[in-house]
Amino acid sequence: MLSSRWLRPVVVVAAAVLFASSCSWDSGAPIPDGVPPPAGDPVPALDTHAAGRSAGLPKDWAARRAPALGIPIEALEAYAYAARVAQVENPDCHLAWTTLAGIGMVESHHGTYRGAEIAANGDVSPPIRGVRLDGTDGNLEILDLEATRASPDGDPVYARAMGPMQFIPETWRLYGVDANNDGLVSPDNFDDAALSAAGYLCFRGKDMATPRGWMNALQAYNHSDHYARMVRDWATAYAEGHSR
Repeated sequence: MLSSRWLRPVVVVAAAVLFASSCSWDSGAPIPDGVPPPAGDPVPALDTHAAGRSAGLPKDWAARRAPALGIPIEALEAYAYAARVAQVENPDCHLAWTTLAGIGMVESHHGTYRGAEIAANGDVSPPIRGVRLDGTDGNLEILDLEATRASPDGDPVYARAMGPMQFIPETWRLYGVDANNDGLVSPDNFDDAALSAAGYLCFRGKDMATPRGWMNALQAYNHSDHYARMVRDWATAYAEGHSR
């Protein structure tokens, strides 16, 4: 059954504090052409409250499209399921699976970065971790607050983005959900990561069918115009039925 945490009010309140308005698209800046990217083939109706690994429900849909798109079937299942849940639970969001797939490609090559593999249950191994966000080499300085508090010597512990959708630890603690109903909330499980990303994007973008809503969501996910353009280009290719 779909975790109620996906719509949990405390998530919205905490996230509003954690992510300042500076993460939103500058209202005076031009929005790139082709935003939002096309939605692609519609995901069939699914029982989003089914027991077990609900993300496996669009398997036939994903299997027919995955080879041409160059996306692992398990990853495409996760994107499709998450987009369908968003459509059911938050129809005003208009999140498309193509946007999730574009993000997944840019962030981790759909969970295959550095030879990682996706198991049948959506687990990605070995776990994918980003660089330490310690403020060097042009990276942001972001602390893993929970790990820092637990540090025996009190030294700061810098965050590393986690999993196929590359969540910062604090964001994951706010938005992470159990999408595959295994009792675990893991950034290294593709089902959990994709659905958590859907919840975050919908909160930040409100209506992702609008250019400004889509840009607000992408800028909150990664505050970079170049990043948003890369996701747009991959999402557009997927909507057209091919990889770039």
